[in-house]
Amino acid sequence: MRNMLTFSSPPLIISLTLATLLFIITPPAVGAATIHVTSLGATPNGKTDSSKAFLSAWNSACGSMDASAITVPEGQFLMKTALKFNGQSCKSGVSVSDLTFDAKGASLLACKRSGNGCPSDATLSHMVTRHATQLMEISCTTLLIAILSQTLRFTNSMNIVINGITSINNQLYHIVIDGCKNVNVQGVKVFASGYSPNTDGIEVESSRGITILSSNIGTDNNCVSIGEGTTNLWIEDMKCGPGIGSLRKQANAAGMQNITVKTATFTSTNDGVRIKSWGRPSNGFVRNVLFEHIIMVNAKNPIIINQNYCRDSNVKINGVTHQDIHGSSATPVAVKFHCGPKYHCRDIKLEDKKLTYKNQTTQSSCVNADGSANGVIYPKCCF
Repeated sequence: MRNMLTFSSPPLIISLTLATLLFIITPPAVGAATIHVTSLGATPNGKTDSSKAFLSAWNSACGSMDASAITVPEGQFLMKTALKFNGQSCKSGVSVSDLTFDAKGASLLACKRSGNGCPSDATLSHMVTRHATQLMEISCTTLLIAILSQTLRFTNSMNIVINGITSINNQLYHIVIDGCKNVNVQGVKVFASGYSPNTDGIEVESSRGITILSSNIGTDNNCVSIGEGTTNLWIEDMKCGPGIGSLRKQANAAGMQNITVKTATFTSTNDGVRIKSWGRPSNGFVRNVLFEHIIMVNAKNPIIINQNYCRDSNVKINGVTHQDIHGSSATPVAVKFHCGPKYHCRDIKLEDKKLTYKNQTTQSSCVNADGSANGVIYPKCCF
């Protein structure tokens, strides 16, 4: 089994207010070995680089034949460089609990907001250029160097528990789950500043068997970004800033299916429950998606499918159910299903939906979308 856990977005502060558990290698047991990072040289003053001590603790725990726990005392621990915890030789999964990650992105975000030159110590992960050799398209016209800022990333891992984590001040991605299986995320809090362009809370990609429960996420971009190749994802009991859901731009991207978003609240968001697909050549698909028991509070686009992101997409979208969605829209058009001319959105279901806009009548807008409606539907369906 492979496990790869990465802390990045330097400099990074791990902040603890209590003596607490950082990693558990296999479930804790009576007599489990305990490794203290301070005994290996970690200093909780927020100024001394503790990277080597954390790596040493990980290597000791991972190499142990018995259950092991790494503990961190109260304080702030500085990581000046990205840390990669390679679990290829570990015998079981990992639990990460009760930590606060501060990616120290405030200075970069402030310079973006001011429009002036960024300070020399800022991580320039959002530089715009037309001449870089490695590029990632983030809109129709804007390009950025592919130096992706991520606080906590799991790659090619399985049997992971992430519990009680708080992540703040990241520049792009807070938590990334990529190529993983059987990951349980619970009680996570993610906060970005009021101006933090393209900052995502949790990104899930090429993964299966992922559960995200009882979390509170407020970011400038996606609360949860659901990427290509994701199957069997369950999200429940979430308080959300901007939208959930995206099948992104890669050519020939793998499909995503069996996605459930249940019992969530969207407050003053740009998008609510959203599916978007990029206008690129693709054999991808989105199917068997359920949005259920959702409350909208002044959301700009409460329900939206956009199959024309930048240009028409070849992604096939079918079997999407919107059930028991209530609340308020910040715009008159509360429901948008804008699908491509080649592959229409099919089997879109609306059940018991009521969205209001001030004292005006809300509207639905459909392009190349087919489906059905049952129960109380307001605004009226446009199929």
